[in-house]
Amino acid sequence: MRHVVVSAAVIERDGAFLMTRRASGSHLEGTWEFPGGKQEPGESLEQSLVREIREELGCGVEVGPLLLVTRHAYPEVAVELHFFGALLVGEPAPQLGQEMRWVRREELAALPLPEADADLVALLTARPRP
Repeated sequence: MRHVVVSAAVIERDGAFLMTRRASGSHLEGTWEFPGGKQEPGESLEQSLVREIREELGCGVEVGPLLLVTRHAYPEVAVELHFFGALLVGEPAPQLGQEMRWVRREELAALPLPEADADLVALLTARPRP
């Protein structure tokens, strides 16, 4: 089974999280996810997240603390996900034709999300709001 390491950004603004939708024809197409992507050889997790955000959303990102590491085995691939708190530098604009939206904390669990994101959604929705 193929194994991939992924860095994803948990970006919150005004009580909502930035989410992108996986493109048609991709693994887990149509599901919503926290933006990020696969780590390339020679990259740190933080470097891969900065690169992925630039490629996907056309803006910079300040990578913050590691929030959660989780692993999930899909039939075709095993995923190791590293979720980082992050702040945008500039305004995001989808660069690859994907949908993007801001989703309120209480709406996260209602979105079709990859199974690998379940632990993060549970963590985010359990946290008391300020």
